[in-house]
Amino acid sequence: MTNQHQELFRRQKTNPILSATNWAYPINSVFNPGATLLPDGTTLLLCRVEDRRGHSHLTVARSTNGVDNWQIESRPTFRADPEQFPEELWGIEDPRITYVPELSKYAVVYTAFTRDGPGVSLALTEDFHKFERYGVIMPPEDKDAALLPYRIQGQWALIHRPVSAPRAHMWLSYSPDLRHWGNHKLMLEARRGAWWDANKIGLSPPPIETPQGWLVIYHGVRHTAAGSIYRLGLALFDLYAPEYCLKRGDEWIFGPQETYEQRGDVDNVVFPCGYTLAPDGDTVRLYYGAADTSIGLATGSLRAMLEWLDKHQSKIVER
Repeated sequence: MTNQHQELFRRQKTNPILSATNWAYPINSVFNPGATLLPDGTTLLLCRVEDRRGHSHLTVARSTNGVDNWQIESRPTFRADPEQFPEELWGIEDPRITYVPELSKYAVVYTAFTRDGPGVSLALTEDFHKFERYGVIMPPEDKDAALLPYRIQGQWALIHRPVSAPRAHMWLSYSPDLRHWGNHKLMLEARRGAWWDANKIGLSPPPIETPQGWLVIYHGVRHTAAGSIYRLGLALFDLYAPEYCLKRGDEWIFGPQETYEQRGDVDNVVFPCGYTLAPDGDTVRLYYGAADTSIGLATGSLRAMLEWLDKHQSKIVER
């Protein structure tokens, strides 16, 4: 058949790899996990867990092979703390993990569900047992954020997605101390009209550093008469000035097609917050929320993604 697009990610045959039935305590759903490889090779997922009130917290799951036999902590790892951090009143969501060599710590950037909508919060940890909260670093409405692993020209850099109705774009902001942020730059703009990524986009997992630049997997939201569809696309940004987009794909690369992705608490959603890169430097494991109900795993090649972007980069300039 000639009507075949290139598949950059292959779904794990045992998907979904984690769901509410795996949890030792009562929950509604589990989705949108942050991910990292620990020094011993263990895969750690920091999973968004929604309780039966509708509030979310974060719980660690570990696996030696990153696929199965997950060891899930028997109680929440990182709970909302609305007494000390009132911005976490209605829970904490969608963590993205970056290991920061300068600090010898993991930066967990997550969404705090405030009275006024989602805001971006930051916590640092060495062991995923104790967390140093910085509180809200980007006020509502803002989310889909991750920290770059090292300073850019002496400044920390944060990708995030503020909302200016009716559109939402990706921005980059800089800080000398992780607390005070400025020098805000528009990084990637949602397209208009009938595009799959029109009007609303956002960062998915943290960017992947490559010799060619920062490879970003981002999500686009297509609004249809039947509801929204969340799909993934690719863009490449300058290593030393990440606000500059070098390449952007026109087509989506991964979207909801399996039943567990099309039907759930929120239909037609694939939403990754984390990935791991294998020791071969090429194999990418993408951990994603499926229909806001369970966690799926898809495997791809970094080299293949960069080659695809070379062939499918946008040649259309919209004004």
